[in-house]
Amino acid sequence: MFLLVEDYPRDLLELEARFSTEAACQEYLFRLRWPEGFCCDRCGGRKAWPVSSARKDRWECAACHGQVALTAGTIFQDSRLPLTLWFRAAWWVTSQKKNGVSAMGLQRILGLKSYKTAWTMLHKLRRAMVRPGRDRLIGRVEADEAFVGGEEAGVHGRQTENKAMIAVAVEEEERGIGRIRMRRIPDASAESLMPFIADSVEPGSVVRTDGWLGYSPLEGNGYKHEIVFLKGNHKTASELMPRVHLAVALLKRWLLGTHQGGVSLEHLDAYLDEFTFRFNRRRSRSRGKLFYRLLEQAVAVEPAPYKSLIKCSANADF
Repeated sequence: MFLLVEDYPRDLLELEARFSTEAACQEYLFRLRWPEGFCCDRCGGRKAWPVSSARKDRWECAACHGQVALTAGTIFQDSRLPLTLWFRAAWWVTSQKKNGVSAMGLQRILGLKSYKTAWTMLHKLRRAMVRPGRDRLIGRVEADEAFVGGEEAGVHGRQTENKAMIAVAVEEEERGIGRIRMRRIPDASAESLMPFIADSVEPGSVVRTDGWLGYSPLEGNGYKHEIVFLKGNHKTASELMPRVHLAVALLKRWLLGTHQGGVSLEHLDAYLDEFTFRFNRRRSRSRGKLFYRLLEQAVAVEPAPYKSLIKCSANADF
């Protein structure tokens, strides 16, 4: 009972044909969760059988007789929705190549009665868009900060009151853009920027930044630091660091277009993860492969209960 390498539906018709029942979805998730066969979390046992002959959503280890739910420890944990609906949501999210999908759009497409249900599904899927232990950017990388949100009167430079500051790193790929990384940060200090660089960029890479002092520790942390001084230069910042500025411009256009700017500060990181997931896979010709990757990661990340997602839902959107 092993999953073939990158086994996924090629189009919507194949998705509907393959995953029309809970049993088919459960079998696929089983193979994604245990690609080399069942492995008990408690004792390491390699054999198990379904607790119920009619359903295969709970398994019992043959060695220690411990039981484990198929969706336990995944984003599907404690969900009352059928897996057939989750699979269609994952397909719809990954098949919208350019603009993605809003909670209202997902609610309409899936025929959900509750906007809250669609919103929760989307945020759980966004949690799965960041692969644990993903590779860091390499080679030459542009790094900068940017604001997301509306204009603020009387606020200048790297100060902010209502807008969110994000850190952005973009791989140079000849004259184009390679992969990107984005993260919300509290401020532009070295204490905020260096952890982002360390998580996003492989040591030994060339990191190109402006002259902001927050990037000064780069050399001492194993990076080659290339500084672009903006003051007195006849070229604009977007001309001197075109890749990072383009990535930010595309992010803002996406937030305004798909989500109508209705993204709360608390949930911004989830939207940054989705944008990064989409951008880094923009050249993929197979939507089915993205569907496969998303579900593969969905069984590898920690559960995200609704209460942990909403946090401070009373805060205003920007």
